Amino acid sequence: MGNCFPLTSKQREVFPIETTFKLPSPTPSWPSGGGFAKGSINLGGLEVQQISTFTKVWATYEGGPDNRGATFFKPAQIPPGFFMLGCYCQPNNRPLFGWVLVGKGDGDDVVAGGVLAKPVDYTLVWNSETLTIDQDGSGYIWLPTAPEGYTAAGLIVTSSPEKPSLDEVRCVRSDLTDTCENDMWIWGTDEASNSSDFNIYGLRPTSRGSQALGVSVGTFVANVTGAASPLPLACLKNKASNLSAMPSLTQIEALVQAYSPLIYFYPDEPYLPSSVSWFFTNGALVYKQGDSAPTPIDPTGSNLPQDGSNDDTYWLDLPLDEATKEKVKRGELQSSQSYLHIKPMLGATFTDIAIWVFYPFNGPARAKVELATIPLGRIGEHVGDWEHVTLRISNFTGELWKVYFSEHSKGEWVDASGLEFEGGNKAVVYASLHGHAFYPKAGLVLQGLSKWGIGIRNDTAKGEVRMDTGARFEVVAAEYMGSIIEPPWINYARKWGPTINYIEESNVVEKLVPDKLKSSLENLVKVFPKEIYGEEGPTGPKMKRNWNGDEI
Repeated sequence: MGNCFPLTSKQREVFPIETTFKLPSPTPSWPSGGGFAKGSINLGGLEVQQISTFTKVWATYEGGPDNRGATFFKPAQIPPGFFMLGCYCQPNNRPLFGWVLVGKGDGDDVVAGGVLAKPVDYTLVWNSETLTIDQDGSGYIWLPTAPEGYTAAGLIVTSSPEKPSLDEVRCVRSDLTDTCENDMWIWGTDEASNSSDFNIYGLRPTSRGSQALGVSVGTFVANVTGAASPLPLACLKNKASNLSAMPSLTQIEALVQAYSPLIYFYPDEPYLPSSVSWFFTNGALVYKQGDSAPTPIDPTGSNLPQDGSNDDTYWLDLPLDEATKEKVKRGELQSSQSYLHIKPMLGATFTDIAIWVFYPFNGPARAKVELATIPLGRIGEHVGDWEHVTLRISNFTGELWKVYFSEHSKGEWVDASGLEFEGGNKAVVYASLHGHAFYPKAGLVLQGLSKWGIGIRNDTAKGEVRMDTGARFEVVAAEYMGSIIEPPWINYARKWGPTINYIEESNVVEKLVPDKLKSSLENLVKVFPKEIYGEEGPTGPKMKRNWNGDEI
């Protein structure tokens, strides 16, 4: 494997994976009731548990993220009657923090048609014997050969060239499996350049969403260049569509109190959140195409249209009075609250708590061109700004595993081990100046040609003003419960602001860019998000793709 560089002993000493990540505070005892946080989930004859205690098998100290290598583990302390389905692997650039599922079936031999079966053999997928890399001995990766009617859910790693025992792992009856795809890159020489002949990725179900039945096993896949076909691995399937492990409303309230993020606003941020009802009662208006006058909005949004799609027939806007308009644009943090959508994910083995925050107004953008910061006039402004963070919580334990940060039209998942925490297990979230995109760390993020030092600025810092998303919240949707009454504004499908094109103001970009950078401007314009060049109010949370689907 090329492009590898030996690491010094000093670098080796600080590998994060040598430590195991734990949340800052112990996981609380959750309110009783139902199957949430009971340790096991039945997927329809296959009972699974989540294991996060591991025994190290083999490690490499080069390649992968930050060129720090990766470490391979097998699950430890497996409960009696349960079996390993595959090994676990993660990069060395973060503390050890992960899980794999182990399974227990209603029979354990092929003749009986049980849900689990021993492999009939193993195929050596890859080994590190000939690699001139810094590694801990040699590693061998094996694919279990599943008997007919069964599928392997993970690979096995050994530190010896001898085949593993057939008792080491179990394959899963194929009707309890689902298709899967590559997730995050874990290890290899250089994934970005495609120069590596071998890469390790996590696995996730191909279909993901609140109605999807695919279940992640927590295992990994090996991609070998030149292989005839992808390795025949599968995720699991919640065949029973079992939602018994989903939390109750009381348990949701406890989860929010334990994990609700703290949003820090940039110092002197002029455009703060408000509640939706504050926005409505302070003069927000609904317009209908063809009508001569707008209509005030009821405090609950009950007079907003509840049918149709985003067809530009209706839109919301600020009050007509200029003084009131300026007041509403700045929001009202004291009234603000977070709006929660609770949904099952990964076959109801996890709960996603999507925490939505409303801003009456999104401020103007600023560009960075080398060392210069260039105001862009009104470019980037729009009425009605919806942002969100999502907590992904294990239904086995109630533990927080990931947080999703929405960042304009994109976003990122961050493992709990990579978060900043305050007040126990509350993740810190940084809202960017004017644009309100959410980031896990303070600093500057450029949207555009960042490697050239050119782009739209997303500045974040820990100002004195913050919002505790758990202080005032409302569960606005949890379809699996069947008892949550959705507020009328949730089902308003049109835009929360007008559409205004800033054609003349967009020319300010070219006028203010130094002549020596004119040649870069054309490329910069192509990568700017389209909303930069016009005021276009967004649709509400329920109209977003991620309402029923996964975040990314």
